[in-house]
Amino acid sequence: MPRCRPFFARRIASRFVASLVFLATALSLSASQAQAAPLPAMKAKQVSVSGLSSGAYMAVQFGVAYSAIVDGAGVIAGGPYYCARGNVNTATTVCSCTTLPAMCHVSAGGTDVSGLAAITSQNASSGSIDPLSGMARQRIWLFSGSADTLVPTPVMDDLASYYQNYVPAANIRYKKDLAAQHAMPTDFFGNSCSTLGSPYISNCGYDAAGELLKWIYGPLVQKSSNNPAGRFISFDQAEFLSSPQSHGMAATGVLYVPPGCDANNAQSCKLHVAFHGCKQDQASVSDAFIRNAGYNGWADANNILVLYPQAAAVLPMANPNACWDWFNYDDPNYAKQSGRQMKAVKRMIDRLTGGSDPGPGPGPATCFNASNYTHVQEGRAHTNGFYVYANGSEQQMGLNNIFTRTTLKRTAPDYYEIGTCP
Repeated sequence: MPRCRPFFARRIASRFVASLVFLATALSLSASQAQAAPLPAMKAKQVSVSGLSSGAYMAVQFGVAYSAIVDGAGVIAGGPYYCARGNVNTATTVCSCTTLPAMCHVSAGGTDVSGLAAITSQNASSGSIDPLSGMARQRIWLFSGSADTLVPTPVMDDLASYYQNYVPAANIRYKKDLAAQHAMPTDFFGNSCSTLGSPYISNCGYDAAGELLKWIYGPLVQKSSNNPAGRFISFDQAEFLSSPQSHGMAATGVLYVPPGCDANNAQSCKLHVAFHGCKQDQASVSDAFIRNAGYNGWADANNILVLYPQAAAVLPMANPNACWDWFNYDDPNYAKQSGRQMKAVKRMIDRLTGGSDPGPGPGPATCFNASNYTHVQEGRAHTNGFYVYANGSEQQMGLNNIFTRTTLKRTAPDYYEIGTCP
């Protein structure tokens, strides 16, 4: 989560920088789209998640919302569920220090853990996330670099306190005694441990990926190499989210398949989802995170599929740093199961575990008649410029305002068409 000026998600990118980033992104996506294939159907088990920075926040909210299927989470430089409360100012001043230092309000207890726990309970009661009882079996691994200036340790301390509401203390491990800056710590690749900068991976002589995987899954076979012996599959993320680049996800994601998981559709394999941080997407750092964050060597030794979903920049202002949506830059339901990015990743997991994988198609219709503005706020449609488009069908509904009313017909999860019900 690189340092930036105030209100970074809306106001920071100059036109010149934005143009350069846009060009680099377009070139990268053109290359990746040419090689993209469908994500293969497999039968993996024991799902876990982890992430750095915005990826850490995504791992937390995914693990909470889908606690029934997530066995554990590794969190590097993140914070409590729904920390930003849908507000970019809170995200950059309370949940992180990614604005000017004078505007940073990070402090012990500053995220209001009790308030966030109350929101979590409300979401569970409404069915927006899984029952909170599912978190009791999770194993949680937390890391805060004591030199991290972007997500300082008090934010991670609040996350530890948050988890203590739901997860037994014996299932939580928290390391915060390593003087690491804001980065993914490894034992073989990256900047010096005190460096803040791209690719936000640091050689600290500490194998964070290995430690979190061992904590979540129990004793593992020691990795023998950091050079992956398996294969990387670039797959089409539009299978799981219509128009992904309009919603902060890249055209393609990556799946790492170790040699032992190629046979029998990975029936004896585990599945780990690794969420990169801001400015760690392929358009920003190529394959640095995918190849060098530290997961693949452990995957080879222990038959673990590693899913690397990819976020993307939304230019010029909404999400210039290719962060995951943990503060409502795209979707007010971002922390719920109905959140667009959340559902997309869940559908990827379903494909890889043999679970349900719903897609657009016919089914019992439910209709909603409301203003275009209300459709967007309630997660049935999204904006692109001044116009509104129905989720799934991508039909244009007109201008985004409170005066234009549209009837949307839902025929599948997150699939809406303009029309009427019988």
